[in-house]
Amino acid sequence: MSLPPSEIPLGAMRFNSDSQKFEYWNGSAWFQIHTFSPNLDGGGRGICIPGDGSSGQVVNFFTIPTAGNATDFGDASKQFYECFGFASNTRAVFGGGNNGGDTDAVDYYTISSTGNYTDFGNSTFSGNQGAGHSNQTRGISVGANSPGANNVIQFFTIASTGNGVDFGDSLFTGGYRDAAASPTRGVYVGARQGNPGPSKDEIEFITIASTGNGQDFGDMTAGKFNTACASDSTRMLIGGGYSSSNQTTIETLEIAIKSNSVEYGDLTTARQTSGASSDCVRYVAPGGSATNVIDYVNIQTGGTAADFGDLTVSGGSGASTSNCHGGLG
Repeated sequence: MSLPPSEIPLGAMRFNSDSQKFEYWNGSAWFQIHTFSPNLDGGGRGICIPGDGSSGQVVNFFTIPTAGNATDFGDASKQFYECFGFASNTRAVFGGGNNGGDTDAVDYYTISSTGNYTDFGNSTFSGNQGAGHSNQTRGISVGANSPGANNVIQFFTIASTGNGVDFGDSLFTGGYRDAAASPTRGVYVGARQGNPGPSKDEIEFITIASTGNGQDFGDMTAGKFNTACASDSTRMLIGGGYSSSNQTTIETLEIAIKSNSVEYGDLTTARQTSGASSDCVRYVAPGGSATNVIDYVNIQTGGTAADFGDLTVSGGSGASTSNCHGGLG
């Protein structure tokens, strides 16, 4: 027996056996999750800023279904590291972070081409170590660690350039966190306040189409920060991070169900601050902890990651996204 409309939680998802499509509940009706073809040179495209020092101005890309080394995409406006990133199926956006000093700059790139940055606008604050995620319409970033740790959640309309707009507040003040999303819900994991400072195991979520504060989702298996997160439209993977030492563990959770994450596999090497991206089949973690290694694992089966290839530079404290991640359907 199906729930009456008043009892269906906002952002719930279902498979419609009549239409053979996934749908989500917007509070008053079921809407089909739109799909698209992200194929560029044989598949979906991951794009990343490897981070760390001079490498932070480098932008790389890779074809997610096809293992191999990354290729130079172009340059960022600054030597970004400790930045946030998100994307629609046409445009990748990176912003915030550290450039010898915290910045509020936000850049964007047309994913189907290669080339240097175009100015997008400005974040609502200058800061580093925030996290980003998106659906097809909105990109969202959360938190920062410096200067002065904050709990700000802001959003951008990806198709139109402009400055960030206040969305609400995170439950936690601080940075060193990461995020992933379904088309309706963004999930944030891990965090750290200060450097040094305590690491957090809390998981929180927001509903992307609305505005408001973060809500409790559950807990990770341990307090950690600087994880690498990506998802398909239902399952999120949380790779690596730092918890007394660099970690190899991959954890997973179901985005639509508030719960604790569980262990799901391992990266090929222990590392933190790599960022991650997906094509809704593969989870890909490039770089981290001053390495150029790229790992991948199947999102729906987990297990031990396999070697994908190498970035053009070694890096850490970077950000990664794609034109086919779980927030896009």
